Amino acid sequence: MSQPVPADTWRREIDLPSERGVSRLVTDDLLEQLGIHGWSPSDIFAIHLAAEEAIVNAIVHGNKLDPAKKVRVSCEVSAGRVCIQIDDEGEGFDPAAVPDCTLEERLDVPSGRGVMLMRSFMTRIEYNAKGNGVVLEKIRVPADA
Repeated sequence: MSQPVPADTWRREIDLPSERGVSRLVTDDLLEQLGIHGWSPSDIFAIHLAAEEAIVNAIVHGNKLDPAKKVRVSCEVSAGRVCIQIDDEGEGFDPAAVPDCTLEERLDVPSGRGVMLMRSFMTRIEYNAKGNGVVLEKIRVPADA
């Protein structure tokens, strides 16, 4: 999250326990702030889905629901940009190794769909070198663009 940040930017950082359902501890506030900052319903849906998927992946696949491990979520919301960073304490993974879930032979396989959705809904998605952290960024496109 190294870009210049507008003064009206909302920020939140929280450590979540590795339990199912805890993503609401941050996503409820995130959704409220997206509305306050004038994001469209379709953008709010996309950002919510991507953030939820990344947090659940960190809890379930990264930390393997280990109660001794936390997931750190950092959010920034402004009128023109949303940036969400999610880091788990797991071993990491290679995002390039996630199979393409749109291939004919993989249409019935549930794994890999979340990563595809995050990539399609966000402007930028970037994993750290270890593969246990991800940055999701969405830049608002002006209505007249």
